[in-house]
Amino acid sequence: MQIGFNLPVSGPMAAPAVMARMAGLGERLGFDYLTLTDHIALPDTSVPGYPYSESGAFYSPEPGHRHEQLIAASWIAARTEAIRIVLAVLVVPHRPAVLAAKQLATLDVLSGGRLTVGIGAGWLQPEIEAVALTPFAERGAVTDEYVDAFRTLWTQDKPVIAGRYVRFDGLVFDPKPVQRPHPPIWVGGESGPSMRRAARVGDAWYPIGSNNAHLLDTLPRLTAGIEKLRGLTEKAGRDPGGVGVTYRVKRHAFAAPPASDGNRRLFTGTIDDTLADIDALRAIGVTALDFDFEGREETKAAEEMHRFREQVLDRVK
Repeated sequence: MQIGFNLPVSGPMAAPAVMARMAGLGERLGFDYLTLTDHIALPDTSVPGYPYSESGAFYSPEPGHRHEQLIAASWIAARTEAIRIVLAVLVVPHRPAVLAAKQLATLDVLSGGRLTVGIGAGWLQPEIEAVALTPFAERGAVTDEYVDAFRTLWTQDKPVIAGRYVRFDGLVFDPKPVQRPHPPIWVGGESGPSMRRAARVGDAWYPIGSNNAHLLDTLPRLTAGIEKLRGLTEKAGRDPGGVGVTYRVKRHAFAAPPASDGNRRLFTGTIDDTLADIDALRAIGVTALDFDFEGREETKAAEEMHRFREQVLDRVK
């Protein structure tokens, strides 16, 4: 199982020197990958609306003070040597398809093939309406067509797309990504359309357990979600075992009441509970986990990462 961590690109820890040090620390401690999130222009974040916390508030401080994801990922790739760079996730409608495909291919080439493209359709209506060239209500269809365009541009010598949102023919698109046939695609989202997208084009499904509308926060709930994914993958004409499952952990080893289904919430409780959850998720087919050490202070976050290395990484790897 791969273990990753979230690299802050927002808030007080988004200073360039801090980001570089945290990325280097994660690499030295033996994390397999780091993740970077994607927002471009947030509305007033003091108004609750974040779907992945019970209160509706963002976990990270000052979420609107942030760097653009792909530029930050390129900058971090240049300051690391081996750790994988995971986009967690690229909000696909934010950027025109051909431009995004080129940026991603360039990032994969310049990083030496270390890119994993996490994708999502997005959820924040004011942001998408301000940034995207397509309607918010059509973001799912846009995401599907843009991702098909990415894969066509990355793999075909004479790429052609004639869709509703993307049309091209006769383009010379080089260099192709280093990874073949293309960088891994991890499909974020917990809804039915997101899971069908993962079944159709994903190398992995990449949910967050705390989505209040589609909870996957306990072992039975996540197990049922994976079983649903396997059925959707088979229905899509693919090998049900060919799509991995990666799981994003916002917090771990903290006290919390049982979930609404009566079971302990995943990654709550003690470090021993965290270790037990890692074993349980490995057993049901989860192939990667990433943890969040984001906060206001570099020293505290670094201490937490060192502690995680001693208490978790050294015991599961």
